[in-house]
Amino acid sequence: MIKRFFTGICLFAVAAVGAWAQEERGVTYPQAEWCKASSILMHTPGQELFNGVIHPAAGLFENYFDVDEAASEHTTYINMLKNNGIKVITVMEVLKNVNIEELRKLAVSVLKYDTSSLPAEEQTKQEKHRKEVLEEMSRADLIRCILLQPTVKLTKTDNNTGYQAQYIQNPLMNLYFTRDQSITTPRGHVICNMNSSQRAPEISIIEMCYRYLGLEPILHISGKGRMEGGDYIPAGNISMIGCGMRTNDEGIRQMMEADVFGHDTVLVVRDHKLWQKQMHLDTHFNIIDKDLCTMVSSRLYAKPGDPGYNTCDIWARKPGTKDYVLWKKDLSFVEFLRSRGFTIIPIDVDDEEHYANNFLTIAPRHIMAVAGQSATLQQRFSDAGVTVEWVPLDNLIDGFGAAHCMTQVLKRYSLK
Repeated sequence: MIKRFFTGICLFAVAAVGAWAQEERGVTYPQAEWCKASSILMHTPGQELFNGVIHPAAGLFENYFDVDEAASEHTTYINMLKNNGIKVITVMEVLKNVNIEELRKLAVSVLKYDTSSLPAEEQTKQEKHRKEVLEEMSRADLIRCILLQPTVKLTKTDNNTGYQAQYIQNPLMNLYFTRDQSITTPRGHVICNMNSSQRAPEISIIEMCYRYLGLEPILHISGKGRMEGGDYIPAGNISMIGCGMRTNDEGIRQMMEADVFGHDTVLVVRDHKLWQKQMHLDTHFNIIDKDLCTMVSSRLYAKPGDPGYNTCDIWARKPGTKDYVLWKKDLSFVEFLRSRGFTIIPIDVDDEEHYANNFLTIAPRHIMAVAGQSATLQQRFSDAGVTVEWVPLDNLIDGFGAAHCMTQVLKRYSLK
């Protein structure tokens, strides 16, 4: 059980601080954000993206963008990652190779016939017909079913075949943000519980991918718990987890109670701004190396009481148990980072608006970032010894996400 426990606080403080101080003493830090990326799960968007761009806000997007250009940008990004020796596994590759009966089982749950306007005997007949159609479907059409989530609303007519239909789709246009449906901790893979019901069906596909790859998830966030992967950043032997628009305390509680973080210290970073463009921790904070990070200037220079002022709570494992206890709360996140020895590179508002902070670190001081940033930011990265590969993502970022959001790093090399 997770408790707020202050008896013997000195012991917890020593344990927590001791863990933080070991960074320079050669211990292993599995899955730290700055470790070299080895394999990544991604999804190149296709036909399912179109419905999202014709009404961007309803699709959880920022603006209209070109679907074909977006797919091309994504392919370019994948090739850039592969050129760095990273194995990229795509959702489509899994769907094309997974056991077809697994695909069919998933398709059965998403293809709907709405027969509510038909007589009872016709409803029974149409349900039988739906199952017959699914049994005959090719793999390619099963995949289309899963990605487009169609509903056929049937009515009777005296013309032609005796039926007419309205065709409704609820396509998975946000699936290309593979950061969000799961998180990868040193202990394994956690399946998230999405904040938006629109995105909930993505979970089944990502879980299928994990199982196909032999990576059985260790936890599913459930009930009132909310968790999205963009809020999780492993940092040495600390897990950082954002709590705000998309992740809540109940989701974090479930993770701590199940002991899936794999770290003795969990830092809960509290977002008080609750702004869509900064809906996850990785949209306003990111890590490049064990002593180097970025933060958007509106957060970095915020004062106490400002909406952009991030606070953090420190949870430390009770020695000899799996239980976490609240050690400190309502600390300044910026001051915490500085106390840990981090240099913080500020990202100014124009670059922030162009998703400069949402980069992917693929190795210490080596990042993949959205192209088109200011000369000022480019110089700041250069001065800090950061290698930046600039990825052209002008269309894809209009979906409210960028280079980090489009990747789920399944494995990183541990540093010693």
